[in-house]
Amino acid sequence: MKKLYKKCLLILSLLCIFGTYACKAPQNRFTSPKGYDLNKPEKLNMPSSLLEISGITFHHGDSKMVYSIQDEDGKLFKQHWGIKKQTNTKFAPKGDFEDLAILNEMVFVLKSNGSVYAFPIEDTAKTETERVKEYKHLLPKGEYEGMYADEASGNIYFLCKNCEIDKKKPTITGYVFNYQRQTADLVSKGGFSIDLSKTTAVKGGLRPSALTKNPKTGEWYIVSSVQKLLLVVGQDWKVRASYKLNSSIFNQPEGIAFDKDLNLFISNEGDELTEGNILKFKHIQ
Repeated sequence: MKKLYKKCLLILSLLCIFGTYACKAPQNRFTSPKGYDLNKPEKLNMPSSLLEISGITFHHGDSKMVYSIQDEDGKLFKQHWGIKKQTNTKFAPKGDFEDLAILNEMVFVLKSNGSVYAFPIEDTAKTETERVKEYKHLLPKGEYEGMYADEASGNIYFLCKNCEIDKKKPTITGYVFNYQRQTADLVSKGGFSIDLSKTTAVKGGLRPSALTKNPKTGEWYIVSSVQKLLLVVGQDWKVRASYKLNSSIFNQPEGIAFDKDLNLFISNEGDELTEGNILKFKHIQ
């Protein structure tokens, strides 16, 4: 009887240990950058017109108004945070539009082939703008999804998703252009390369969807929808950390931005079962 009791006690103990581990493992698997909890978002679901939302940004870091695009229509969308209703401005025919940025009162929109469209932000009050400048053949041939505009320097950063230069080595290549306000020219300032060889979370290369800069630390936050990964990179373009994203929270993370209060926003494309959304992660002091 005592032997049976001991066996039962041992089995019960093992079950408790296993149960405790099973409950804790999923929480521990998805860590977050300092100052954020990527497991506890505030969610804003998108209207059907933004099911395939592909990029987000703010004007001077003010997140009361969200500016976004989706990857089929040549339209800029804007909506107040917390409100599903949107208004939009047509700037181009249908195409594959991936990211956007606002700089010097101009909206810049990146097409996947590297072309860039620019128009005055004041035209977002209209249903269509005709004051559009298209920059063709600006970037080397490839596929691009990430763009970020730095207000302090006037520089615009572009990140390769799939470029020939990165196919034979574990790198992500990017390019920098300076916006000349007087002439509306984009002047090349060279490029940069992110070495992924020592990043164990990335195998077989990374397919970046978007990038933004942390206004406090100056670190770059790069998100990948394909790998469900957030990469944190220093100002020297060296990888600082990587964070696996929970697919139950991040359906298809395609856009990323900070507001002036250091809150982090990540947008997700929807699908047949899930609405597109924007997730807000409040900055933790």
